[in-house]
Amino acid sequence: MTGHMNADHAADNLLIARAFGCPGATESRMVGATGEAGVWLVVDAAGERELSVAWPGGAITERSEIRREVVALYRAACEKLGVPAREEHAPEAGSRAHRGARSDHGRHAADPVAEAAEERPFSVVVRESSWSDHSDSEGSSFMEDIMRGRGTLQDYADLVAQHYYVYEALEEAAARFVGDPAFAPFHRDALARMPALEADLAQLLGDGWRDRIAAVPATEAYAARIREVAEEGWLAGLVAHHYTRYLGDLSGGQMIARRVAKQHGLDRDGVAFYDFSDLGSLTDFKNEYRAALDLLGASLDDAEKARMLEEVRAAYGFNTAVFADLGRAEAAA
Repeated sequence: MTGHMNADHAADNLLIARAFGCPGATESRMVGATGEAGVWLVVDAAGERELSVAWPGGAITERSEIRREVVALYRAACEKLGVPAREEHAPEAGSRAHRGARSDHGRHAADPVAEAAEERPFSVVVRESSWSDHSDSEGSSFMEDIMRGRGTLQDYADLVAQHYYVYEALEEAAARFVGDPAFAPFHRDALARMPALEADLAQLLGDGWRDRIAAVPATEAYAARIREVAEEGWLAGLVAHHYTRYLGDLSGGQMIARRVAKQHGLDRDGVAFYDFSDLGSLTDFKNEYRAALDLLGASLDDAEKARMLEEVRAAYGFNTAVFADLGRAEAAA
């Protein structure tokens, strides 16, 4: 859930922070949730602090209820700040959203292709259908420690090492599709991360870094799945992994870079992985990417859409499993 908010709803995080306790916020990242409130890490002129915002509907007891409450917070923030809500979250008197938000959102996750049938943009269907797959309580503590300044520099280096193996597979797979016109809208040369990862690892671990890193089991499985998709020649499957990784790096990843750089005194060296300045405007690129997803969705039949959405969920599952493995390795060290 936090992964989804930070990757795909960075602007919503900022709206919520500005509406509910931090009007001068310049950055806002969701870092957790309790039964009573959502928790954001907020930056304003006074520095960095945690902001807890109570759920509009009162205390909750099920993880599945978090999405409903976050959407309600977003709507309330828009109303308070005089900002129009996005169409998919705009409340309408007598609408299904008003009459039964709980059942409506449950259907989003259970039947994402039905969303496409209602002519929702495919990029929205992808985002909404994978909401509950973006994070997992088992693996969240490792990234939470990094984001809250409790992680060590070695923890961050271990994370970068896992990125190295994942992006090695992802960029090899992308190279296989580079001549496919259907893939062209998604991938640019400026997205390539391997040179930056190698530079970061050299900075963090020294010249012998290749002998000091290893993939955790979940990373090995993650990379193997990406290669399997590429071997199959399945374009939509590759886009599922491409979307999950790169748009996350371009969104929530930017706050990770700032947090880690500040904590450990790093300049660009060490966090170059998150530097996408060669892309130009990140907002423009993400909008173009989502438009490309919409076009891809329009070209797929229902079965292929469903298959791609399952692959997006699988990608988030692999990512969560990597965090869990890193957490276990840290605890055993």
